Amino acid sequence: MPKDINLQRYLREYGDVFSTDGDILFCKVCSVKVNAEKKFTVTQHLKTNKHEMLAARRKVESKSSEYTHQLFTASNKKSVFSKDLCKALMTANIPVHKISNTEFRKFLEKYTLHAVPSESTLRKTYINDCYDECMSEIRQYITGNKIWVSIDETTDVEGRYIANVVVGTLLSDGPGKIFLLTTEVLEKANYSTITKLFDNAMFLLWPNSIRHNDVLLFLSDAAPYMKKAGDTIKVLYPKIIHVTCLAHGLHRVAEEVRVNYPKVDKLVSSVKQIFLKAPSRTVLFKTVNPGIPLPPEPILTRWGTWIEATSYYCKYFSKIRDVPNLIFIYSNYGFLPTKIKQLETQGVKLSKTIKEITQTKKKIEEVSSEVGVAIKKKLRYVLEKNRGFETMMKISMILTGDSESMDGLPEELTGDDLKFYKYAPMTSTDVERSFSRYKNLLSNNRRSFEIENL
Repeated sequence: MPKDINLQRYLREYGDVFSTDGDILFCKVCSVKVNAEKKFTVTQHLKTNKHEMLAARRKVESKSSEYTHQLFTASNKKSVFSKDLCKALMTANIPVHKISNTEFRKFLEKYTLHAVPSESTLRKTYINDCYDECMSEIRQYITGNKIWVSIDETTDVEGRYIANVVVGTLLSDGPGKIFLLTTEVLEKANYSTITKLFDNAMFLLWPNSIRHNDVLLFLSDAAPYMKKAGDTIKVLYPKIIHVTCLAHGLHRVAEEVRVNYPKVDKLVSSVKQIFLKAPSRTVLFKTVNPGIPLPPEPILTRWGTWIEATSYYCKYFSKIRDVPNLIFIYSNYGFLPTKIKQLETQGVKLSKTIKEITQTKKKIEEVSSEVGVAIKKKLRYVLEKNRGFETMMKISMILTGDSESMDGLPEELTGDDLKFYKYAPMTSTDVERSFSRYKNLLSNNRRSFEIENL
């Protein structure tokens, strides 16, 4: 007897329990395919505890509400419910193995009326599908748009060199969307590995043919190997402008302030140690000074936090507020953390970013003391080394109507390209944020992740 006739017979005999695409028999109650070569295997499936339990629930629930059964996709023969469940777990950063929890499974089966797949089924069958779907959405959104790319690397808790590639669209009428495109392990961090990563990421984005002329901006930190990688990338991507992160640049200026005031730095460090490992002192401080927040705990790698700490001491500690160094730092450089936060804001016009840097430069150049001169030199050094910044200033002046000359811009850039820089970012903070997500995933009790799964 032909296979299709057999399958149709099961549909007639068992009503709405099964569906078929002509090749397989699918149980709509359990959301699984059933071996239909012999009638015995079909009847055995109907007698299983799992099928009987789900069938009973389906019958009870249908009396009070319309039952929405599991859709069956004939093309890939996979459960839409399982795929959506897998996607929801990953999006919410819930480990897939949690699906094995008995109470969690009962809850899902009770209120969704679907058979909950096993952990191995989700890993082997649906995780790759979710990834492919995500990549397809990114490619679809970026198609036809100009883009910017940002790359940075860090060392994770396993000691691996992890590099993230973030891409975003450049639109003429507003800020575009931002995507984490890929995460890769590098053997070492140098210009060669960064250049290869950049090109591999672009191939991942455009697998059929890389659109070299659609990449207009590359953002990174000011590490020498990043600058060398930027120069190499320009050979293959003729319209690209390499800008080093301005927020990071201002942090380097703030670090120069710290270096010039070792006694203040020692004060900040000492107070931090006093409260860091002494809860009793924290309680005492709150009792004596109920209206004053606790002293900050600056972290040198977090941009501008040391300046914020000195501002706190100048403002709240009456016994030390008359220390000249604190007053000098607070009055002349206390604005730096605010400027850094403004530069970190997403969706800001290029002209506003340039204005913030111009105002910062003006304020710093007003200080004429010996230390002030050293800080001015540091800022000038940071901006002069950032060759792309000067190019972006010229583009900003054209966009705001302050200039009509395209002298000094890359020859490959056309007038039509310039409009896409209106909301161009000037910091690499988006890729820094992606590392926070990465380290959240690789927590102390989730150390068995392979990089492919990450």
